[in-house]
Parts: sequence; structure tokens; C-alpha cells
Amino acid sequence: MSKKGPDITQDCVVNVFENKYLNVVDLQYDAGRHYFDATRHAPQDIVAIKSDEEFKTMLPDAVTCFVIIKTPGSEARLLFVKEFRYPIGRFVIAPPAGLMDPEDKGAKEPLFETAIREIHEETGIEVKKTDKLTVVNPLVFSSPGMTDESNALVSAVITLDDLAPLSNDNAEITECFDGFLLLTRDDALSLLKEGRDNEDRFYSAYTWMALMYFVSGMWE
Repeated sequence: MSKKGPDITQDCVVNVFENKYLNVVDLQYDAGRHYFDATRHAPQDIVAIKSDEEFKTMLPDAVTCFVIIKTPGSEARLLFVKEFRYPIGRFVIAPPAGLMDPEDKGAKEPLFETAIREIHEETGIEVKKTDKLTVVNPLVFSSPGMTDESNALVSAVITLDDLAPLSNDNAEITECFDGFLLLTRDDALSLLKEGRDNEDRFYSAYTWMALMYFVSGMWE
């Protein structure tokens, strides 16, 4: 028998910090009980107060892209960008990813709309109609003990004549990249076993997801 948790309503929500990029709200779910939520949402739109129906139909905050490249004469390879992540102060390998723009939400395929844009911005690749886009998961929470942030997972299997299109030149000014890493299935398996990248650095959970998806063959 499932146990019902605290009933978190709008009245429970106290705004602690708010700016353009991030809010922190205190979910005062009971007398003297506090739980803090770092969120991209406005206090009136946090996930904790959504109805069951709103929860089931919500769109993610961002889209993470598992980009698999096929070129003539080579086996399929998983593409990562090398991105500087400010909270850890280092370049780490990561799947191309980005926030869903407000206008994306009105598109016929919101997740694909975001994925196509982010792939182009972070890798230089123009996704073609002949390339294969697949929703791997419509929404996963990043770290629900700390934030209600969420990402969709989208697979993009892209055929290129060569790797000449690869470029970080279209990235937003706040983003900092240092090239790419292309992995065969054996390379990806090695990184999974090591728990570190090819420069002996730890990587994110989303990188682990991309590696697992690729080596599993689910994309084929």
C-alpha cells in the first residue's frame, strides 16, 4: 500500500531567492518543517504544487541529446562536446543539451525543436529530414532531492559525409567549449568501466546515460 506524502500547496511556498536565472523556494510542508528547492520555475509554477494531470503532461526544462554519428567507412560513434562546467571548474565531456525556449513549447514536436537547435549551436551539425530523431525519455528529473529541474532525452542518429561540419562556433556567449570526443562502442564501454573520461576526469549522470544508451544498441 502506497503512503501519501505531505500535501504541498501554493500556500506552502515561500520565495527565498529570485533572479533571472534561478529561484530558491522554501517548501514549508508542515509546522516548522522546511525543504528547499532550487528551481528555474517561478514560485507559482514549481513542480511540487502541480496537480497530477499537470504533472503527467508537463514539458521538461531542457533537452539532452544523444548524438550518434555515422560516416562512410567508419562504425557509428557517440559524440560528446567538451564543455566547461562552472560549478566544478573544469571541462568535462557531455551530450549536447540546452534549455527549452518558450517558443519551442508551441511547436508540433517541442522536444525535437529544442534538440535540433541545440545540436546545431553546440556541434555545428544541421539535422536533416533523413536523420533519425527519437524520444528516449520524455522527462527525467536531474536531482529531485535538490531541484525540480528536468530534461528530456532525445536520440539523434545523424549521417555525415565527413566530420567537417563539427564546430562550437555557434555556441552562446556564456558557454565555453573545447572541441569534441567521438567514441566507438568499445571506447564507450571503456569509459563506462573506468567511471572517468579519456583525460581521467569524472563525468555527469547524463554522460553516463548517453554511454549506456549507445552501448546497449537501443538506438539501432
